[in-house]
Amino acid sequence: MPHILIVEDETIIRSALRRLLERNQYQVSEAGSVQEAQERFSIPSFDLIVSDLRLPGAPGTELIKLGQGKPVLIMTSYASLRSAVDSMKMGAVDYIAKPFDHDEMLQAVSRILRDRQTVQSLQAERVASGKASASDKPGADNSNGEIGIIGSCPPMQDLYSKIRKVAPTDSNVLVQGESGTGKELVARALHNLSRRAKAPMISVNCAAIPETLIESELFGHEKGAFTGASAGRAGLVEAADGGTLFLDEIGELPLEAQARLLRVLQEGEIRRVGSVQSQKVDVRLIAATHRDLKSLAKVGQFREDLYYRLHVIALKLPALRERGADVNEIANAFLARQSAKAGRNDLRFGPDAEQAIRHYAWPGNVRELENAVERAVILCESPEISADLLGIDIELSDLDVEEFIGLAPQTGNSASSTAHEPTEDLSLEDYFQHFVLEHQDHMTETELARKLGVSRKCLWERRQRLGIPRRKTGVASET
Repeated sequence: MPHILIVEDETIIRSALRRLLERNQYQVSEAGSVQEAQERFSIPSFDLIVSDLRLPGAPGTELIKLGQGKPVLIMTSYASLRSAVDSMKMGAVDYIAKPFDHDEMLQAVSRILRDRQTVQSLQAERVASGKASASDKPGADNSNGEIGIIGSCPPMQDLYSKIRKVAPTDSNVLVQGESGTGKELVARALHNLSRRAKAPMISVNCAAIPETLIESELFGHEKGAFTGASAGRAGLVEAADGGTLFLDEIGELPLEAQARLLRVLQEGEIRRVGSVQSQKVDVRLIAATHRDLKSLAKVGQFREDLYYRLHVIALKLPALRERGADVNEIANAFLARQSAKAGRNDLRFGPDAEQAIRHYAWPGNVRELENAVERAVILCESPEISADLLGIDIELSDLDVEEFIGLAPQTGNSASSTAHEPTEDLSLEDYFQHFVLEHQDHMTETELARKLGVSRKCLWERRQRLGIPRRKTGVASET
């Protein structure tokens, strides 16, 4: 069970975070300051340190040095988000802005611990084999260990091969794929296998930062550049100097910010908001999107010159439904991880669950699969996990969606025989669109997502992709 240290001076936040982590099978210790943490604990003994940036006495960044290489996740208020840039430069493994939701924190903790475990495993393998790199091992089946992505289907093997060829270069990379396919994992593999691996990789979700702040966040600003800019701040591009900048959902980047980013790629320099001086940066850019940037460029929603700068190397991640037996392999990996968290070693998938996993279309991809397995582990009372515990709507892949979304006629026996005729030609995206349009006026986003078997984030992303904006009328509140 991973042991996590929380250093936070606000008792309410510290207690809430402790309860959240303990509910998810982490061992947790806590302190209100760096000094208290030093006095009570051996800081290098923890697997992860989660600390507020501003603390009484020494700042949370002191724990980076005191942890002797142990990962430190910095928490910072949104108002001081840009100060997290300095934390990354000092060696923090990542930062998270307050207020954060529970899923965001759990995902960050899980990813950091998983990355650390992967690095430790690779180091152990290399020592045991006496070789400098796991990539020296022959054979395709065991050659994706250093990449850290599960799966051995032909499209993934082709992807691994391209990652190894591209990673040592400084070429810009565009990672394409549906939501939940693992685009950030590809970006991290490219970074970890590059000469920049010891420098920071800064990850930015372009869709998560307000449009009015995106330029300041990315490129920094000078004192007085805008209302509230009481001091100059470095941007996230500067934080990535010498390393890798990963821009997720780059299709959401405003056109003005795109122009500034183009300058970074063309000239290798940035200019802070409100400044007349430029400064050089050495950054490798990896961008990711689920949108068709070429089509967006044609209609003026994305700069064509930036598109071609990004499209030096394009890596396409296959959807989970296109990966064959990989889906069961990934499900078993998630099962092992969730079982360990729950303290159970007797769980296995029943035959019906394995069939459901293999044949369901997984519109939310790997993210949806992980959520389904976690749900099943929590609810399972016997050693065997049945299909119904996964909470997936397997009817979608059985073309029995009319009943699920309420489209099937309810009168007459002949109706059932003709109901399949128009619907069998519909794609899963069509079913999704029908369901949302049919029910969004009397269901909340949470209820819609639950019925569709996806997360609210996935529901939002698919709304954007299919052009189904949330209506202003109808169910307007989740409260």
